[in-house]
Amino acid sequence: MAFMADVHGHLTALEAVLADCKSLGVERFFVGGDLVYGGNEPLEVWKRLSEIGAVCTRGTSDVALVAVDPDKLRPTDVRERASVERFRHTQKALGELILARIRKLPDLLHVEIDGGGSIALSYGSPLDPTLPITHDLDDDEVDALIADDPSNLVISGGADVPFVRDVGGIRVVGLGSVGEAPSVPRVAHFALVLPTPDGLLIEPRWVAY
Repeated sequence: MAFMADVHGHLTALEAVLADCKSLGVERFFVGGDLVYGGNEPLEVWKRLSEIGAVCTRGTSDVALVAVDPDKLRPTDVRERASVERFRHTQKALGELILARIRKLPDLLHVEIDGGGSIALSYGSPLDPTLPITHDLDDDEVDALIADDPSNLVISGGADVPFVRDVGGIRVVGLGSVGEAPSVPRVAHFALVLPTPDGLLIEPRWVAY
C-alpha cells in the first residue's frame, strides 16, 4: 500500500510517485487530503487519482474548495488576489460534479488490515482532521491528537516534514508532501506500508521530479 498527501494539483509530482510505486508493485493507494488546489492541473490530478482507485480523505484546502464562494472574498493585495483567482480557476476546472464528490470524502479513514488492526488516515489527526501531527510535537501533544483512536498506525497527511515515530505503543507517520514539499531540488514524499506476520513494515520514500 502507498500513502501520500498534499498533491495540490501538481500532476508531474504525482506521476513521479506513481512511477516509483509501479516499479515496487504497489496495489492500493491512499491519499490524505489537499488533493487539487495549488497547482495548474487540478482536473488532471483528480482524474489520475480516480484511475488508480485512490481512496482519499479531505484536507483543509479541499474543504475550502467546496464551501467558499470566491466572489465573496475581498483580497487586499496582489498575492491574495492571485490566490483567489487560482481558487476560482480550480473550482471551474473541476466542475460541480467533481466538487460534489470531494464534498462527500471522509475527514478520517480507517483501513482494516488482514490479520487484525487498522490504519487511521487523516489530513490532520483522529482528534481533529484540521490539526496535523507534525514532527516537532512532543509525545504528550501527539498522544492528545491521537485521542482514543483504536488504530495501531496513525498517518497524518498535513505534516510537511515526513517522519516515523512511536508514541505510547502506536506508530505515527507524517507523510510529507507530494506536490509542495519545502525542498530544492523538488522532491515528492510518500510512504509504503506492507503488512507482515510481525506487524506493519513502513518505508518512507521520496522521488525527485
